[in-house]
Amino acid sequence: MNGGDEFGASGDLPPPLDWRFSQVFGERSAGEEVQEVDIISAIEFDKSGDHLATGDRGGRVVLFERTDSKNATGARRDLEGTDYPLRHPEFRYKTEFQSHEPEFDYLKSLEIEEKINKIRWSQTANGALFLLSTNDKTIKFWKVQDKKIKKICDINTDSSRLIGNGSVASSSNSNSTNTCLANGGLPDNSLSNDFSLQPGGIPLLRLPAVTTSHETSPVARCRRVYTHAHDYHINSISNNSDGETFISADDLRINLWNLEISNQSFNIVDVKPANMEDLTEVITSAEFHPTHCNTLAYSSSKGSIRLIDLRQSALCDSHSKLFEDTETPSSRSFFTEIIASISDIKFAKQGRYILSRDYMTLKLWDINMDSGPVSTFQVHEYLRPKLCDLYENDSIFDKFECCLSGDGLRVATGSYSNLFRVFGVTPGNTETTTLEASKNPMRRQVTTPSRPSRSLSSITRVVRREGGSPGTDGNGNTFDHTTKLLHLAWHPTENSIACAAANSLYMYYA
Repeated sequence: MNGGDEFGASGDLPPPLDWRFSQVFGERSAGEEVQEVDIISAIEFDKSGDHLATGDRGGRVVLFERTDSKNATGARRDLEGTDYPLRHPEFRYKTEFQSHEPEFDYLKSLEIEEKINKIRWSQTANGALFLLSTNDKTIKFWKVQDKKIKKICDINTDSSRLIGNGSVASSSNSNSTNTCLANGGLPDNSLSNDFSLQPGGIPLLRLPAVTTSHETSPVARCRRVYTHAHDYHINSISNNSDGETFISADDLRINLWNLEISNQSFNIVDVKPANMEDLTEVITSAEFHPTHCNTLAYSSSKGSIRLIDLRQSALCDSHSKLFEDTETPSSRSFFTEIIASISDIKFAKQGRYILSRDYMTLKLWDINMDSGPVSTFQVHEYLRPKLCDLYENDSIFDKFECCLSGDGLRVATGSYSNLFRVFGVTPGNTETTTLEASKNPMRRQVTTPSRPSRSLSSITRVVRREGGSPGTDGNGNTFDHTTKLLHLAWHPTENSIACAAANSLYMYYA
């Protein structure tokens, strides 16, 4: 893999992966009603892959940490050379905190939901974890660090010096010597409610002492709040490789922030026309280049991706490269522009390729070739005859995310009926795997119980229509547009995928 080419030669095809179930968090029983606030709305691994963060519609961020890597006796590469099979990645719950609360914009008479739209990890420092989380309007910078638990010790007095109602105080006081209580608590009956002191006071009175135990507990603290910079709903945030800045994007603008400065940002992209009636496209996603701090890409609702260079000008309204896939006029229809809208883009690890997801397809772009995508993967082509029905129930506006493996050899994205698909991208590789978010991922038939439909658009709140018989997918299995897998993430160094199905987090490995 030279020159940032992650995908190798066509003559050296990797073997297909055998995907297996690893873990599930928040599994629900059949027929159990899912609360709206518990539905997962964002997933992100950190760069090391040892931590995973999820955000939900209730404004909470939940952190998980890897446990199996801590027990390994050697480097993973060394263990791969042995005859012993590797244990699959295992994570455990670490902590959770309330990142955002519901707000109300009195100037615009607008309710601001607490739903977490995106989570992005920042660089770690001094053993602490840092991450950015955002809802529609406000971005917050969080620090999560293990703090040693402090306890109150030596809460006692000399019982022989305490006289209550003419009698010596209970001996239980003296027995409490060296008692340690967390959070400043007092033992029961440690002091009498009515006692008198001898003349001259108590010379042997001990004051409570605070001691630090060896136990630790993760504590989340909000370090910065970045607000009042977006008139429209924030759809993306992305950290820069310089470790100092990040971008936030809404429908019409992209702002550049410094992590240490919360009251000022720079507008670097503005596609808002002088007359809003002339508006033809909006920004749907934005991402910094993984290694070049001056380069970023953003996608639009017209299906195009623009690469911009921050060195060219302060306001980057003109792009350095434009990537779009032109369709023949004969194949255009009423739905062409709707399904062409890109919902997510991701740079490959070395930054040579960009992966984009529109409603029907995944496309892989080479940033050195702007004539068209190098590969196109059909995600659910069987839905094309049903576009009219999907438009009627607003499912056509669902925004699916995409992800790439750390080695760049495979890509993945979600679909309906809680299915997700994995494609091999090496030239000549025809690997295509369909998995279901369940304990049996290779099961094709979906039998999840019906649930009330939900709004999933972060730009426009839509109302799903109840009823109607579900269709079938390309394999003849039941297709249910109310169960969808929108959010997923690939481990940065291993073949492990985390995906969200409503309020449940499923993890798979190969």
